[in-house]
Amino acid sequence: MGLSKLHHLPRDEWLQREAAHVQRVRTYADPYLARRSAGQKHPVEDFLFTYYTQKPGQLLRWHPGAGVVLSGAAAAARSGWKYYRIPDAGELDAAGLAPGTDAVTVDVERFLSERREAVQFAGIILAGTAARPAQFGCFGLHEWAMVYRQDKFELRHEYLKLRLGSERTDRVVEDNRIRCSHFDAFRFYTPDAVPLNTLEPSRENQRSMEQPGCLHANMDLYKWAYKLAPALPSELVMDCFELSWRIRAMDMRASPYELSEWGYPPIRIETPEGKAEYVEQQRAFAAASQDLRRRLLLELAPLLTAAGAAAPPLPAAQEGLL
Repeated sequence: MGLSKLHHLPRDEWLQREAAHVQRVRTYADPYLARRSAGQKHPVEDFLFTYYTQKPGQLLRWHPGAGVVLSGAAAAARSGWKYYRIPDAGELDAAGLAPGTDAVTVDVERFLSERREAVQFAGIILAGTAARPAQFGCFGLHEWAMVYRQDKFELRHEYLKLRLGSERTDRVVEDNRIRCSHFDAFRFYTPDAVPLNTLEPSRENQRSMEQPGCLHANMDLYKWAYKLAPALPSELVMDCFELSWRIRAMDMRASPYELSEWGYPPIRIETPEGKAEYVEQQRAFAAASQDLRRRLLLELAPLLTAAGAAAPPLPAAQEGLL
């Protein structure tokens, strides 16, 4: 079990890619770490580091992905990293390297022995979501449902003010159709908002419910990507991270919270103009997310094959967005 071919990435090239990755991550991680040290919070820009389980230090580690041999002293230092191993003599020769060269590669066999179910589940979620038609009628009301009748329940973001106040926020929820398809958003609804949702997403039906118009399903591309590290290249993980970052900003602009003082002017989804603006951005994110799903599935295909599982079909470009 494993990948049949290993490709050598020259030392100068991979060190340059590693440095670029570290700088890319620090753009987002350093302000978060500074805020955390100062005991400060940011309702938008902390989210990817607090909601998801990947920590900044883990994200900073650059990985070339499966099937790549790194050489040099800096590469040898990775031999103690989880899911890395030293190539054998035959693999070094096939990669064009002399016997005894300091080198490492991702240990695909061990990775799959311990992470096979995660790889297979990611393939199911990604392929299934990509194949479904996108829905664009939710208008971000999941965030409003999370504070519906908040006077009876604990407000999730206690340091934020509601832009319209409690009564008008509740009225927006009551005057609109609530149809969230994403369980990890739905599970944060207040108890009074739960029966207002026209769908019943659950952990059990997640693989058949998620669809490519959903902002949270698209943010979760980052989750599926980092959960498969180090078998995926870090550049792809960061592409997912940055898309999730932009989606989070739009998601919170459409929320009931007053975030103007944080630099995030509202998308007023309680108005026809705001709904139109929301859908326009939602469609753009759906298209970008479908491209990333395709790239993730391309990377997953050889891993699934090595695990003895059938690779899911690749979605056509922007499938399901009309």
